[in-house]
Amino acid sequence: MAGTHGGRPSIYPTLLYADAKTAIRQLTEAFGFTELSVYEGEDGVVMHAELVQGNGAVMIASKGRGGVFDAAMKDAGTTGVYVAVDDVDAHHRHAAEHGAEILMPPTDQEYGGRDYMARDVEGNIWSFGTYAPEIGA
Repeated sequence: MAGTHGGRPSIYPTLLYADAKTAIRQLTEAFGFTELSVYEGEDGVVMHAELVQGNGAVMIASKGRGGVFDAAMKDAGTTGVYVAVDDVDAHHRHAAEHGAEILMPPTDQEYGGRDYMARDVEGNIWSFGTYAPEIGA
């Protein structure tokens, strides 16, 4: 049963990166995410980070940091994440200006949304678009 969480998202995509610091830099500079928190180990490894975009968030960490989740993700494939944005064309321009690899330019979709697709520094696929289905209770 779905419930409310005081304005908090109830789903958080979680991505592991070989170089989490570079990924965080790209996600903030090119894709407009904001750092909510970044926790590093004594060796500088990103143990956990939270980045916010609109009313959603993703969790980021370094590969090889240990733990059950790290072990479970060892042989997992890349991840695809969709993020709703207000102005797809402006978002796309900004990402391209910051060197993001664009896989598909802003495109109108048959279902009424407009989106573009990019690949991050470690191969994860990010789609940014206007389609944001309302989820009823």
